[in-house]
Amino acid sequence: MYMYGNNIYNQSYLLLIPAILLTLYAQARVKGAYAKYAQIGNTRRITGAQAADIIIRRNGLGIGIQEVAGTLTDNYNPQTRILSLSQGVYSSYSVAAIAIAAHECGHACQHAQGYALLRLRNNLVPVLNITSNLSWPVMILGLLMGSGGNLIFNIGLAMFMLVVIFHLITLPVELDASRRALDMLQEYGIVNGQTEEIAGAREVLSAAALTYLAALAMAVGNLLRILAMRGNNRR
Repeated sequence: MYMYGNNIYNQSYLLLIPAILLTLYAQARVKGAYAKYAQIGNTRRITGAQAADIIIRRNGLGIGIQEVAGTLTDNYNPQTRILSLSQGVYSSYSVAAIAIAAHECGHACQHAQGYALLRLRNNLVPVLNITSNLSWPVMILGLLMGSGGNLIFNIGLAMFMLVVIFHLITLPVELDASRRALDMLQEYGIVNGQTEEIAGAREVLSAAALTYLAALAMAVGNLLRILAMRGNNRR
């Protein structure tokens, strides 16, 4: 019985293979696109910080900009209303830098306009900080208890479903921020839409979007794995 259960547990990892392959592909795309367009400057010689400042002023956002350590650590914090740009973005004239800065400004615009999916995602974060770490231990405990642990398992499953929902919401939020970024880069004259710049910005943001798709695929793969384990545990 132990050997059978252990075999099912190991085989369940096969469900993650497509998500793992997509994750590896997405990471390679991001690294490749960033490395390429971090070396190509925009013709107007606008830095990431300057691009962000233009977008902030044009939209009347009234938020702060700061430089933070690390690579691709860029983010917008709606609580502090601070736009943080990494060292490779803040003072860089590259196409990659202005694309990333504009994307984070896209999130700031979403926040200012009360974009529903962003609000929903932000509201889920405090809950996920607790449930995401507890879901697996609770589900495993339920499985170990056999049929008597169904309620406990289902509680853990509900916790994990919040993780899947979070990633499901995150994907359109990120795609919308990238769409806004590309529109603002062209509308505000930060890039020349007739040159390689806008195509490069689109490539950088499209590659980044793949990472969110991969995260969703991994969450769904794990969900299928959990359901397969539960189904075999009931036999």
